[in-house]
Amino acid sequence: MPRSFAHIWFVAPAVVLMIVILIAPIVVAATLSFTDYSLGNTTADWIGWKNYDRIVSRSSFQKMFVATFTYVAVVVPLAVGLGLGAALLINSLKRFGDFYKTIYFLPVMAALLAMAIVWEFTLHPTVGLVNETLAMGCGTALEAIPFFAQGCARNFPLWLGDKDYAIWTVAFIGVWQGFGFNMVLYLAGLTSVPRELYHAAEMDGARSGWERFRLVTWPMLGPTTVFVVTITCIRSFQVFDTVEAFYPQGGGPSKSVYVMMFAIFEKGIQQNLMGLGSAVTIIFLVFVLFLTLIQRWLVERRVHYA
Repeated sequence: MPRSFAHIWFVAPAVVLMIVILIAPIVVAATLSFTDYSLGNTTADWIGWKNYDRIVSRSSFQKMFVATFTYVAVVVPLAVGLGLGAALLINSLKRFGDFYKTIYFLPVMAALLAMAIVWEFTLHPTVGLVNETLAMGCGTALEAIPFFAQGCARNFPLWLGDKDYAIWTVAFIGVWQGFGFNMVLYLAGLTSVPRELYHAAEMDGARSGWERFRLVTWPMLGPTTVFVVTITCIRSFQVFDTVEAFYPQGGGPSKSVYVMMFAIFEKGIQQNLMGLGSAVTIIFLVFVLFLTLIQRWLVERRVHYA
């Protein structure tokens, strides 16, 4: 009998879309990264690895790597851990569960401009709620702590304007904005854990909540954790809106918040250095791909799929 090729007609639209939307832009960006192309020019010179050499050798791009990996290292574990903790707490509640779900998920739905205005006011050095609250500790036993002693003597930090605190402040906002999304994902994962497993674990001697979590809940949340960690890591690498809202003219004080996505925007759009911006984009994609593959390999080794 002649072989049927009907399956090609079903697969072809998805393959074409994948090539046009995903693969082709990456190939174009990789090609432009070896040129000095700028928008508006009809030609471009092939300059080889010079764009990548600039990224490796210049101090501003070194700060870019430090800021990006600092942000990711802070946001990913905290957003995942708090999301899991919030999901476990809400799942254990018998009343007001929906209320807490809404409260924790509000930062995810918050408009960028409104969020920036609220946080700028909250972190204001003189009238901000954060420094006003910290100042209440002056004149008490808290002044024995060096941070409070320094703040009471010379005012508390400029959270968004001090190079020593800016990246940590932006990372805190990233955790605040992202852990509610992880909470919803973990809540969905908790609903799929069979109740019979808890009864069986209790019969085997798992009486405490920690033992039930360690022996039943955490292993059964393996697939959810793989997805949550992967998504949170990618979203952390993609941080841009918060940095652009707080520092529209640059990457923060002394470029301490000069993350990769902002560098791509600055070089490729603001300065019209498409070749250099494409080189940063390719490095960004390589980092995300490598980190995603590594964490999937590490986490999925201990994942239980029901």
